[in-house]
Amino acid sequence: MKKLSARRRHPLAAVVVLLLALAATGGLYAAFAPADKAQAEETSQSLAIEEGKQLYTVGCASCHGTGGEGTTDGPSLVGVGSAAVDCQVGTGRMPAQQPGAQVPKKKNIYSQAEIDQLAAYVASLGAGPITPTEEQYSPKGADVANGGDLFRTNCAQCHNFTGKGGALTEGKYAPTLVGVSPKHLYEAMQTGPQNMPSFPDGIMGEKEKQDVIAYIETMNDPKKAANPAGFTLGGLGPVTEGLFAWVFGLGALIAAAVWVAAHTAKAKKS
Repeated sequence: MKKLSARRRHPLAAVVVLLLALAATGGLYAAFAPADKAQAEETSQSLAIEEGKQLYTVGCASCHGTGGEGTTDGPSLVGVGSAAVDCQVGTGRMPAQQPGAQVPKKKNIYSQAEIDQLAAYVASLGAGPITPTEEQYSPKGADVANGGDLFRTNCAQCHNFTGKGGALTEGKYAPTLVGVSPKHLYEAMQTGPQNMPSFPDGIMGEKEKQDVIAYIETMNDPKKAANPAGFTLGGLGPVTEGLFAWVFGLGALIAAAVWVAAHTAKAKKS
């Protein structure tokens, strides 16, 4: 007992106890603590890239090259970012059925999980625009009036004043914006798909993109649209409708006048 009591009074006794306590705490934490979150996310991302590479090899490599370097049949994907993949594949434009002046929208053949994997792989080839979150592209609370100004300034020349689309040169066209999801609208502004110019945050900020999306949704909603009734006639407003009424209305009046004159002349002869 005297020996044990003497050891307890030893100057290093407290240090030894402290080291033992720290070792025990560290061992218990290592045994029961959850896996490091960053490491788990890194593992998940690596798995997504690997799965995306397999999908890419089957559906994309024949046109864009085995490493995304591009070929004569498809452009390079290095640096296009995950947003471009989500937009193009999510709308069914990619993989393309056949080459042409412009790839049309069609039914999507990939699930969202597969699209995310493809996007992860392409993003790993080079930094580019990132797939936006719902908070970024949601038009809730956006300024519709400002969105209208931005749309008429930057988009209406190709997509028409009401977003119905229009013809361009050499067989190309600006597609209709009716029914396009806010996410894909945001991504299109980010990346500038096909013939469209891109509007990065330095040119058109996140809030301005939301305003444009809110305006497009308002145009597509018949309850909110400025001209919900009658024929849209291209959506160009009263000028087009006035021209239609003038041409066909005046034509009808002339035809009626000719018919009356012809029957009046017959009546006089008889």
